[in-house]
Amino acid sequence: MREANRREFFKGVTTQAAAIAVAPLFVPRSAFGANDRVAYGVIATGGRGRYLNKKFQTAGCQAVAMCDVYEPNLQAALKDSPDAKGYVDYRELLAQPGIDFVVLAGPDHHHMPMLFASLDAKKDVYAEKPFSISLEQSEQMKQYVNGKPQVVQIGHQRRSSPMVRKAEEAIEDGMLGGIVKVKAEWNWNIAGPLDNSPLPGKLDWDRFLGTAPKRALEPMRFRAWRHFGDYAGGNMTDQGAHLMDVVLRLMKSSPPKSAVCQGFVAKTAGSEDADVFTAAFEFDKFMATWSLNYCNSYDNGWSITFYGDAGTLIMNDDGFTLYGEPWKERSEPLMTFKGGIPVEAHIANFLECLKTRKPTNCTAEIAQRAIAGPHLANIAFRQGRKAHLAADLVTVS
Repeated sequence: MREANRREFFKGVTTQAAAIAVAPLFVPRSAFGANDRVAYGVIATGGRGRYLNKKFQTAGCQAVAMCDVYEPNLQAALKDSPDAKGYVDYRELLAQPGIDFVVLAGPDHHHMPMLFASLDAKKDVYAEKPFSISLEQSEQMKQYVNGKPQVVQIGHQRRSSPMVRKAEEAIEDGMLGGIVKVKAEWNWNIAGPLDNSPLPGKLDWDRFLGTAPKRALEPMRFRAWRHFGDYAGGNMTDQGAHLMDVVLRLMKSSPPKSAVCQGFVAKTAGSEDADVFTAAFEFDKFMATWSLNYCNSYDNGWSITFYGDAGTLIMNDDGFTLYGEPWKERSEPLMTFKGGIPVEAHIANFLECLKTRKPTNCTAEIAQRAIAGPHLANIAFRQGRKAHLAADLVTVS
């Protein structure tokens, strides 16, 4: 009976995906009842996990299990999904019968063990980016995913954005000519001292640490785990994985051959991670820079600019604008495209692939390439040198 219900659910997925391609900011709710929907669990229900939980429910899926090591996060998720069971140990969630897929939204150092455990439990997986915490882990994870029959989607939602695809087509059509430079940026005025005051509510600190080095609880390490090397690659990989993925895709390029990086902690006192930095990447036929400034909001948000000898394309959250060469002040654009990077389209692609069992828009191979450059830049920054990446995407010299 359950398998018949699953088939009924998937009848609507293709139509749903097509609707998103036309109107990418909307995903229609499934017309089926709760018993007809595919069931899922969310592992790690912090802000991103709860956001994805709501999006999957809007897409017509049934939330049946939530897991988090921090009680306030778990209770907030259960409030959004009152019929779901709550867990502290994600392995217990994976043992719950009737779960079709899991959403993984934990800290970066949990990405590999959570992914492996989910695949071993025979669950399809929607996993947040960045893919890994190191170049070595990326290779291990890719190999493990490729040895399993499950569907895996990594959360690079730009991979499913009609806007990014349209920009790709413009470049493929030669509208920019030969591209020699790409500039990726992210500006937000959000930096400030980390909060190390006591945490309200119960936290299972040992489970949060997982495979990371054991240490006494410091609340700021839980609140702002992205800023500590034991748990993440910092702003370099958190935002850089998104932007460098677009660079590689539109440039039809392998990851960079080398990287240099400089930066510093300007205002995020207590952090191990720079809140202002610039990395420069060497490719065969172009160069790229990736700069972040969390102390200023001019040109707020992210942008990627592609500089060609026939035109310039500027992409951001609102869409893209393409100017011809030679550019002059007050030049009229040759092309504009409105539309952002809705996660709904990426979710729809994942649900479609649950039906077809075809590769998703962001496979493990794509995610490994996307994060390779940011990992290399972190190595260059931490070691104060130019770092070279071999073709195996693991060896650094």
